[in-house]
Amino acid sequence: MLTGKTVLLGVTGSIAAYKIVNLARMLVKLNCNVHVLMTQNAANFINPITFETLTKHKCLIDTFDRNFEYSVEHVALAKAADVVMIAPASANVIGKIANGVADDMLTTTVMACPCKKIVSPAMNHNMFHNPIVQDNIAKLKHYGYEIVEPAHGMLANGDLGDGRMPDEKLLLEYILKEIAFDKDMIGKRVLVTAGATIEKIDPVRYITNHSSGKMGFALAKNAMLRGADVTLVMGKCESEPPVFVNVIRVTSAEEMYNAVTREADNADIIVKSAAVADYRPVTVASEKIKKNDNNTAIELERTKDILRTIGENKKSGQFICGFSMETENLIENSRKKLVSKNADMIVANNLKEDGAGFGGDTNIVTLITADDVLSLDKMTKEKVAEKIFDFILKRN
Repeated sequence: MLTGKTVLLGVTGSIAAYKIVNLARMLVKLNCNVHVLMTQNAANFINPITFETLTKHKCLIDTFDRNFEYSVEHVALAKAADVVMIAPASANVIGKIANGVADDMLTTTVMACPCKKIVSPAMNHNMFHNPIVQDNIAKLKHYGYEIVEPAHGMLANGDLGDGRMPDEKLLLEYILKEIAFDKDMIGKRVLVTAGATIEKIDPVRYITNHSSGKMGFALAKNAMLRGADVTLVMGKCESEPPVFVNVIRVTSAEEMYNAVTREADNADIIVKSAAVADYRPVTVASEKIKKNDNNTAIELERTKDILRTIGENKKSGQFICGFSMETENLIENSRKKLVSKNADMIVANNLKEDGAGFGGDTNIVTLITADDVLSLDKMTKEKVAEKIFDFILKRN
C-alpha cells in the first residue's frame, strides 16, 4: 500500500518510545521506506539498533555524525519525506519546534520538511495541561501541524489522566490518511451503509442475517483515504468502524431507512452495502405468536426499500450504487435491480462462489451499469472497495 512512500518517524524522550518500534514494523510491512530520528534522551529508553534492524537505515541522532549517507543528511531526508510523525512528542520538543529552535537532528530535520507533520504528544497529565504546553500545541496547529490528541488512561507514573500516547495502530491510521492514496475524492460527500439490521421478535429472539460489515467498512475507509467526507450508517457489525469517518449507529431496518433518507440529500455518492432484513414482525405481542408443533409462525411485513427510495428521489449529479447478492442468473437479476431501483450501478456477487459474500476477507464481484459490465477476480475487500470507487469516479 505504501510502496514508494517515505515516512520520517521522530522519537523523543518518553517511555512510550517502545510503541514506535511496532509502528515502524507495520510501516515496513506495507513496503514503506522508513527513517527514524531520535533525540539523545530517546536513546535512553530504546536502543537505536532496534530501529536500524527493522528499517535497514541508520537511526540518526547526532546532527554532526560524520557516518551519514548523504552530503547534508537532514536536508536530504526532509526532501524525501512524504510525511513526518513525531511520536512520542515530549513537551520539550513540542516547545522547540513551536518556537523555531533547531538544535539536534530531529528538530533540524523537521524545520526543513515541507511535507505534512503529525505530532503525538505524550507526557504527564499536569504537564500536558500546562498553559505553556497548550499554547505551543496551538501554535503548531496554526502552522499546519496535525495533532494526535492523547488518550486518557494510566500514565507511566501510575496516575490516571490525559497525556497517554494512543495505540500505534491509530498512529498508523493517521499516516495512511495522509499518504496511502491520491486525494482524488476531495470535495466529495460519500454515504455508505454497512452491516446487518436486527428486527426484534420478542425480548430474546430477532431476525437478522450474516453480514459482517467488512465490505461497507472497506468502502468507507477507502473513500476517506482518498479525501472524501464520509458518513457511515452501520447496523450490527463484527468489528469497530474505520476512524476519521462520521458514524451513525442503527439497529433496525426502520432506523437505517430513516438515517439514510435523512443523510441522502447531502451526499454526492451513496453506496448501500448493508444487508437489511427484508421482513420485520408486525407485532411483538405474545398473543400474536402462533405455535404449530415445534415451529413458530410469526406475522411479518416487508421493511421499507432503502435503495428504491433513494433512487426515486435521486438529485441531479448524485451517483447511487447498490449491492446484489445472487445465487443464480447474476447479471440478469442484477440488471433488473439496477432498473427497478433507479440506481447508477450494482455491485453483484454470487454467494455460491468460494471467497465471495458474507463474513470473509475477500470478495468476487461484478460491477454493472446501464452500459458496462466489469467482472473482478477474487481480491481483498479493501482492494474491491478501491476498484469500486475507481469505477464510480470515471462515471461521476
